[in-house]
Amino acid sequence: MSPDHPPGLDLDRLRGLLDRERPGLVGGPLTGRLIEGGRSNLTYALSDGVSKWVVRRPPLGHVLATAHDMRREHRVISALHPTNVPVPRPVLLCEDEDVLGAPFYVMEFVEGTPYRTADQLAPLGEERTRNAVLSLVDTLVELHAVDPDGVGLGDFGRPEGFLDRQLRRWGKQLDASRNRDLPGIDELHAALGRRLPVSPAPTVVHGDYRLDNVLIGTVDGADRIKAILDWEMSTLGDPLTDLGLLVMYSTPLGMPDSPVSTTAQAPGHPSPAELIERYAARSGRDVGAVDWYTAFAWFKLAVILEGIHYRYTLGQTVGRGFDRIGDLVPVFIRHGLTTLHEGLQEG
Repeated sequence: MSPDHPPGLDLDRLRGLLDRERPGLVGGPLTGRLIEGGRSNLTYALSDGVSKWVVRRPPLGHVLATAHDMRREHRVISALHPTNVPVPRPVLLCEDEDVLGAPFYVMEFVEGTPYRTADQLAPLGEERTRNAVLSLVDTLVELHAVDPDGVGLGDFGRPEGFLDRQLRRWGKQLDASRNRDLPGIDELHAALGRRLPVSPAPTVVHGDYRLDNVLIGTVDGADRIKAILDWEMSTLGDPLTDLGLLVMYSTPLGMPDSPVSTTAQAPGHPSPAELIERYAARSGRDVGAVDWYTAFAWFKLAVILEGIHYRYTLGQTVGRGFDRIGDLVPVFIRHGLTTLHEGLQEG
């Protein structure tokens, strides 16, 4: 296929659907391109030469529908769009697999930048970097302030027993990827189970909240979150799991040239302690157990990385950096144990 007709995006069939369901939306001929950087679902930029949209669909080939639920993603952004939470405007959900070979949805294209590394943040300078990361916290507070029942998401998940299920789920994922000795990981898993905190009132949680899953742009001369993306792991649950993951991604790994990076080393980046304090002050939630949530985030990412490493050893995953993913897992385990037993260190 040509660059304007990427695999998985049949522009003729898509145009026909849009003309039927949203007459007048599209003007000139459609072109499309794959947006790089996605980890699971495929994301395409779509244009008619004047307006732009985004198409989200599952990866090509056989997939588990529950892991790539387009209806679920479309439902949550549709519910949140009228609120203060910045999400792209939904345009259309299509569950007819005859159009693109899988269910998909279309949403507006939002201009903005997803910052993935400290090097990408550095050109902003210290003040802009600080404000951008603090706005990430403020936007998370807005998300967690949404009343799920009030936006039609009261049945979006099963918050009762959420943390226990999460811990068991990632323990099973670990068992499925075991192919080498990983000192400390079973100790970390067991310690998390013994110290399971009592969850606050459930909220909509994003499930993968970090700087490169939002688009940052200029609003009234200031850097702000223009849109939160990648809602595939969203549910109703414990809001502090989002905070713990954000804190984890704001902590230096202490591993140069890591294939998985945090933004923590960027000049001006607020410390984990400052992010926690700001979230607590603006949300009014008790964050006394934040060490547990952050340690759980280290454990969860260690399991995910070990799964990637395992598939790499089987020849099922190729690409730049995958040969070094396995070296990261012990680093994440150590951070998890240190966080759980000694607490977070300001830095």
